[in-house]
Amino acid sequence: MEAGFVALGAGLGAGLAIFGGGGGIAKLASAAMEGIARQPEAANDIKGAMILTAAFIEGITLFAIVVCLLLALAVGG
Repeated sequence: MEAGFVALGAGLGAGLAIFGGGGGIAKLASAAMEGIARQPEAANDIKGAMILTAAFIEGITLFAIVVCLLLALAVGG
């Protein structure tokens, strides 16, 4: 019974991590495109900062998913 709840929690946690990461990257891209529209001469600087920040968001999201999967395997397996 307990393993089922842990697996459910791990699945929900992984899903929330995906939605959070996707929302973060979407907000980042929106702000970057608005900044490029306002100052086209700064497009290269904005793109570089956007790519670096998106990589950090993806890394944190991947880490959260791995933690959720390890939790599910440790208790449920």
